[in-house]
Amino acid sequence: MEILIFMIVLWYGGLFFQTLFLHRYSAHQAFTTSRFGEKLLFFFTWVFQGSNYLSAYGYGIMHRLHHAYADTEKDPHSPKYDESVFAMMWRTKTIYTAINKKLLKVDKKFTINVPEWKWFDKFASSWVSRLSWGLAYTLFFYFFATEWWQWLFLPMAYLMAPIHGAIINWFAHIYGYVNFKVSDTSKNLLPFDFLMLGEGYHNNHHKNGSSPNFGGVRWHEIDPTYIAMWVMDKLGLIRLKKVTVSAKRDRI
Repeated sequence: MEILIFMIVLWYGGLFFQTLFLHRYSAHQAFTTSRFGEKLLFFFTWVFQGSNYLSAYGYGIMHRLHHAYADTEKDPHSPKYDESVFAMMWRTKTIYTAINKKLLKVDKKFTINVPEWKWFDKFASSWVSRLSWGLAYTLFFYFFATEWWQWLFLPMAYLMAPIHGAIINWFAHIYGYVNFKVSDTSKNLLPFDFLMLGEGYHNNHHKNGSSPNFGGVRWHEIDPTYIAMWVMDKLGLIRLKKVTVSAKRDRI
């Protein structure tokens, strides 16, 4: 039971801060927060992503490139130009690392207002941090795993963020349904996105990239992260930006 709870916390905790902070805040500026609030988002992203921590700077710029060049040769991750999900994710990692280390030249329009906390990113992305988290995960399994098969979840714990990325960047461009005709292959992966906290409404998101709500086009498209953001907005923790979106589905 402890291992199951641990994996659920890692899955949804890491995913929540990935979609809230890295995706909706860093890449799309869907809401604003105080400087202290931004630092807290950095910290909690590190806590819940742990050994697979992703930099807001690297992620934000890479995701903007994805929207600008979706399903073209310049797309950092597209099933259209990679033979397998593993090849796509390796290319994604290579591009992400080059952006993060500022080895890849990108147009300034992709870097505007992308949050960056240099010393913290350097520490959180270091091998010392990653291996320390990995050791902590391993010790948790050592003390609480009661069956041999539970150890099969450990590699998943080490690589949770890349797994989240693979699900959306590969499968949500191959499987699912569409509400809008867009210039790429993005699809809505699940009718009710309980698994990816709204990230699975990929077609909706590619149509309305600046919207904080990835769901809401059909009655069953409930975006759990947006609900959390709405509550945070009411509590004064963040300020959602008002945007005009296309809510009417295309006839397909």
